[in-house]
Amino acid sequence: MSDKYHLHFVSNATGETIHSVARACLSQSDVIEAEEHHWSLVPPVGQIERVLANIKENPGVGMFTIVNEDIRHRLQSGCRALKLPCIPELDPVIATLADFLGIESNGKARRQQVLNAQYFERIDAMTYAMVNDDGQTVSNLGSADLVLVEVSRTSKTPKCMYLANRGIKAANVPYVPNMPLPTELFDLPDTNPPLVVGLTNSPERLIQLRRNRLRSLAQDDETGYAHPEIVHGEVAAARRLFTEQGWPIVDVTRRSIEETADAIMQLLVKT
Repeated sequence: MSDKYHLHFVSNATGETIHSVARACLSQSDVIEAEEHHWSLVPPVGQIERVLANIKENPGVGMFTIVNEDIRHRLQSGCRALKLPCIPELDPVIATLADFLGIESNGKARRQQVLNAQYFERIDAMTYAMVNDDGQTVSNLGSADLVLVEVSRTSKTPKCMYLANRGIKAANVPYVPNMPLPTELFDLPDTNPPLVVGLTNSPERLIQLRRNRLRSLAQDDETGYAHPEIVHGEVAAARRLFTEQGWPIVDVTRRSIEETADAIMQLLVKT
């Protein structure tokens, strides 16, 4: 039986940072079920009263990323009066960095949302990923940072979008048995060519994923899409091709999208 409690996320900005950290912490336990309450863009002082009223009604842990001292004080004082913990999530990190680098925090909220060059690079990368998803467009593969060649059901699109959010222009091309890959993939520019990475999965995992896919579509496996013998042969053939082309191979079996993306980014750093 799981324990359930309330988590209150309070942020000057979108709350994405605080939410990610909290989720990472909660993933360490299988017996905790949290009901989340999100409060973003909270600069108006009056909004803190509504936040505190909700915390009182649903007692739990408060976590915040707020730079305004008055609002911070009101939130912490209110939680203290309710005898509930209130965690300034980024304070230890900011204080340690400031001490080490000999600088002071500027106390400005939403600095990570500023429309700078990196922001537009991410938008450009996301647009590129959508246009070049699943081999839709192959004429501009040469302008990619990365091209993923993958067997079916290895989460091509989510990985490319995750990488795009890091500013990496990633295209993906499906590996389909008995169908040639686009010639553009083998005719990349000699100067600063994109890194081509082959992604694969264990046959057993692919069979499970493909059967689930067919079941969700209420389709029969007339083509052998999830047939064990065919899937084993497909994975072996894909691996042979990737090796022959000298493309690094990343096995995504039991890896999350984030873990796979991290492995790919490490390969990018080495090129």
